[in-house]
Amino acid sequence: MAIHKKQIGAIVGAVVVVALAGGGIAIAANANGSGTADAKPAGGAEERVAEATSFNLTSKNADDRPSIDPVADAIASLKASGFEPIEAGKLTVAQTVASGAPPLVFAASDDNTTALGSEADLAALVADGLGLEYNPVSVDWSDWPLGIQSGKYDIIVNNVTVTEERKELYDFASYRVDLLGFYVKADSDITSITQAADISGLTIIVGSGTNQEKILLAWNDELTAAGEKPAELVYYNDPAAATLAIQSGRADVNFYPNATGAYAAASTGEIKLVGTLSGGWPLTADIAAATKKGNGLIDAVSLVLNDAIEGGQYQEVLDRWGLESESVPTSEINPPGLPKAE
Repeated sequence: MAIHKKQIGAIVGAVVVVALAGGGIAIAANANGSGTADAKPAGGAEERVAEATSFNLTSKNADDRPSIDPVADAIASLKASGFEPIEAGKLTVAQTVASGAPPLVFAASDDNTTALGSEADLAALVADGLGLEYNPVSVDWSDWPLGIQSGKYDIIVNNVTVTEERKELYDFASYRVDLLGFYVKADSDITSITQAADISGLTIIVGSGTNQEKILLAWNDELTAAGEKPAELVYYNDPAAATLAIQSGRADVNFYPNATGAYAAASTGEIKLVGTLSGGWPLTADIAAATKKGNGLIDAVSLVLNDAIEGGQYQEVLDRWGLESESVPTSEINPPGLPKAE
């Protein structure tokens, strides 16, 4: 009988650190960006590690982030809108720096302060294009909505999904697609997961209460109704333990936000992507920068993002954090959002 939910306690284990370069470390992604330096990849992993990307997680990483010149149209739009930054000459950006994790936004390993990651890089690009100084302010995720509404922050650039409910209070400029990814061991025979039939009989790691779990449970119902063997869903509290489960063969697939998996794959070469789904499956979803509704900032932000897309700096940001598959061809203002919950 298939087990739909099996709670597995945290297992003590090390996240594999696979490379040291430029003062930074390349690691398998986990909740806090930490790892150990003495683990060695097993069974042919050395070749994959040699090809893996090395990520510098120190504050020096910020020195290498792409930049753009001020965008004349965006600055003109900002002036015409009457928008005034909270701090003169600065773009104050709400981001979960202290509590975040690679590759999105997190604090540098050497000073525990400098904002790094794809979201930090993109926010810095927006500030550049507006002729302002990037001023990240670390916030708890639960605090940004009120902070944006009250005018404490100019904008949030922090993996926010566009929803119809949020659009009632905020304006959005999209910059990534919201993707979930199926990741397997690099030498796994599994090559593609796109539908329920592809997970029959597999053991899949998934987060409890997540949209990923909701999708898999729906697929399992579909398999059961068709007389096929459903997948076994397993739950790990510790990302390092989940990584070890994939490497040891105790689990076949890890299904989680694609950004996390893409970073781990690029860092270690130990896992590979075999399928993606929209974060709003079966609907599509966008990740976007959000401002207080009607404050006049969002048009200028979208103009900067589109300039960076056209100029290639946008793709440079995604490439350097392993997020190539999440790129968008253009930034849209207030695109369709996920519907309100019934």
